[in-house]
Amino acid sequence: MKKLKVYIPGISFPSVSLTGNYCTLNCAHCGKHYLEGMKKVTKHNLVEYCKSLEKEGYKGCLLSGGMDSRLKVPLDLYSSEIERIKKETKLKLNAHVGFIDDKDLEWVRHVDAVSLDFVGDDDVIRRVYKIEKGVRDYLEIIDLLTSNGIKVAPHITIGLDFGRIWWEYKAIDMLREYPIEVLVLDVLIPTRGTEMENIKAPSVEESLKVVKYARERFDGELSIGCMRPLGKWRLEFDKGAIEEGVDRITNPPRKVIEWAKTIREVEIIYECCVM
Repeated sequence: MKKLKVYIPGISFPSVSLTGNYCTLNCAHCGKHYLEGMKKVTKHNLVEYCKSLEKEGYKGCLLSGGMDSRLKVPLDLYSSEIERIKKETKLKLNAHVGFIDDKDLEWVRHVDAVSLDFVGDDDVIRRVYKIEKGVRDYLEIIDLLTSNGIKVAPHITIGLDFGRIWWEYKAIDMLREYPIEVLVLDVLIPTRGTEMENIKAPSVEESLKVVKYARERFDGELSIGCMRPLGKWRLEFDKGAIEEGVDRITNPPRKVIEWAKTIREVEIIYECCVM
């Protein structure tokens, strides 16, 4: 098997929210919960914050936040700051964007990668995100980015349909048609305070079937992302995913890393897994 890249972003690649805890959406799986754990940075201090990161030895950061009424993470309002960061530092920038359009190309060209949540079914989009968007809207974003030479890493969350696994397979088939270097697979975490807090997490076995399907059909690098259940679930799933031949994995348990070294060459990288 090829070398396994183990990504540990927390040490030197923080996640930044540019909207605080604000998001116009109240998604069934998130309910703004995941914004709470991000570093809160404003337009006023973003450049200085990033310069301080570089001085302290950080590699880069994820620029994220909640969506506004346009269904965008409002990074376009930080265009000049993002350009300054890339000119005045060597930091790598990963951007979580929402529903961008061609007007956003002016700023998005300055980031190193774009992370885009991808859902392959219109009804799942409406029930989970509660927005009037469809698969075509997601594919148009991927068309826009790839046709302009911008690196995009789609993220599929296994079990996003209230724990059920089915649409993920057709999503993988759709993405095969695009020049994507990295496909990220996350797994739903039933999160306290959300509509999904009482559902059962997808099983390890069914989740690994999606990993296997993606590995067989996707030619680019396959990554296991940050979001997936902890404890015994993660231990079993991570081992199975590594055996299936994933190229990258984020934050696996230490004992999984040590085990992986017995079957594959392992490289530890302290960055976001799409870098």
